[in-house]
Amino acid sequence: MSGAERPEEKEAAAAAASPGDASPDEGVVEDLPLIDEKAVEQLTEGLISHYLPDLQRSKSALQELTQNQVVLLETLEQEISKFKECNSILDINALFSEAKHYHNKLVNIRNEMMMLHEKTSKLKKRALKLQQKRQKEELEREQQREKELEREKQLTAKPARRT
Repeated sequence: MSGAERPEEKEAAAAAASPGDASPDEGVVEDLPLIDEKAVEQLTEGLISHYLPDLQRSKSALQELTQNQVVLLETLEQEISKFKECNSILDINALFSEAKHYHNKLVNIRNEMMMLHEKTSKLKKRALKLQQKRQKEELEREQQREKELEREKQLTAKPARRT
């Protein structure tokens, strides 16, 4: 080993001697050529200027799409509320038809009750007349019996008084 050899040269020689022992990152910085900062900046600006208009158009298209989605969602919510109102109107109509049906039932029941009341009133009057007629007939029979008993008493022979 001579003093004129540099340590980098020793490492390079060692890496060449045993390729399995060297790490993959070793010597990367040394392999890269020096890059001009101005060239990097110009390349960056060129890349940005090339893709920036497309990215801006995409951004505006996405914003427009997002706005359209918001409008569509609002319209959809309005339509849903209209359907709910229609369903509630149908429910109300069903309730009204059901109420009409039960009202008709009540009217029929009331008419039947009035008819039954009239019939019971007529039956009560008839029963009262029949009862009065029976009582009158019974009274007449009783009177007839009394008359017959008195007539029999009068017709029965009375012993004559001896004087």
